[in-house]
Amino acid sequence: MSLPATSSLSRRRFLRHLTAAGLVAPWVTHDLLAQAAAPLLRHAAVGAGGMGASDIDSLTSHAAVKLVAVADVELRRAQALQKRFPEVRVYQDWRVMLEKEQGQIDSVNVATPDHMHAPVAMTALQMGKHVYVQKPLSHDLYESRRLTEVAREKKRVSQMGIQIHSHVEYRLAVRFVQEGMIGKIKEVHAWSNKKWGDPAPRPERSDPVPEGFDWDLWLGVCAARPFIGNGYYHPANWRKRLDFGTGTFGDMGCHIYDPVFKALALTAPLTVRSEGPPPNAHNWANDAKILYVFPGTRFTEDKTVKVTWYDGDQRPPRDIQALVPRPLPDQGSLFLGTKGVMLLPHIAKPELYPDTTFRDVVYPRLERVDHYHSFVDACLGRGQTSAGFDYSGPLTEAVLLGGVASRFPNTTLKWNAARLSFDLKDATALVRRAYRKGWEVKGLS
Repeated sequence: MSLPATSSLSRRRFLRHLTAAGLVAPWVTHDLLAQAAAPLLRHAAVGAGGMGASDIDSLTSHAAVKLVAVADVELRRAQALQKRFPEVRVYQDWRVMLEKEQGQIDSVNVATPDHMHAPVAMTALQMGKHVYVQKPLSHDLYESRRLTEVAREKKRVSQMGIQIHSHVEYRLAVRFVQEGMIGKIKEVHAWSNKKWGDPAPRPERSDPVPEGFDWDLWLGVCAARPFIGNGYYHPANWRKRLDFGTGTFGDMGCHIYDPVFKALALTAPLTVRSEGPPPNAHNWANDAKILYVFPGTRFTEDKTVKVTWYDGDQRPPRDIQALVPRPLPDQGSLFLGTKGVMLLPHIAKPELYPDTTFRDVVYPRLERVDHYHSFVDACLGRGQTSAGFDYSGPLTEAVLLGGVASRFPNTTLKWNAARLSFDLKDATALVRRAYRKGWEVKGLS
């Protein structure tokens, strides 16, 4: 009697098949039985192209993951996965997928444009599912706070897609700071050369929606508007648009601020101030400069610590750049300590200066950690995630505060984290936005 291929059966079904057929005999190895009985994480994905495809690849590289269902507003992208996962069930509407599959899945990953991260993740959490959400965790501050609270209340495993958080390079930088290698931290500068902004006005036209693409579903919680083609929104340039993306800072800030936030054990900032150009009516600006003041911690020199962000063509002042003996990388951060300076390129090992002080430092060898596999293992009750929402929620909030501040250039905004409010009424109005009618989400609306 021939056995069915294990790729077409779950481990549990395979084991039941062997038992029913009377085939559990000496030739069936202990390892095979152990594999068949191993826990299985039944997973659904929202978003199948770009970062969504990458997330699916990374999650399913774990032996315990079975991809059960996938949804994408551009149906052909989801259907393409059936060549690799013949049993996967394909949907265009993620709401339909979660409703129909909720009894068949244990976890969900979200890889959509920023404006739909929170609605999808919250819906999954309310169904009791574990969630992996791409960065930034949400589009708006209120959404980040609520995702953090509900994940904690539901006792669900969560992880934000800042995979570099688990890389040796970032973990080593955190270790150097927290072990006092460069002394107490006086200030930090961080930057990215990306330009997810657009100074031009929005084109006033309406283009045909591509076949197989559900524009209304893509808009989701945002107000209806005409589709604009040539990549203006989909698939790539939504990051530049106020309603859908979070600009360069939202894209790269969650990555580059992450080791700063972790190393200094930062909490909510006290103030935030933008000294770059403001967005226009529809698009984020380039060349941001955003100044934060955080409460000091045991790793900082003073009772407060300044952290400054630059993007596009903006960079730290020349006297700060002169603290390292080489040109700054395109993306990274610079920690100024009482005993020295640490340059952390994105992504490379940290560099300690001056050379005369640190040339003999031996870099420890750290164990490699898979960010995605950590999520899967935690869902199966083995260990914990390192970027769960209790960590990545406050990190995202700090990043999103920069976007709000950019609307009020050269104005120092005081932030009350407990109340989710600023000392400026117009700024507080941007903490939360109303979802359009018919798109209300339990826990957010």
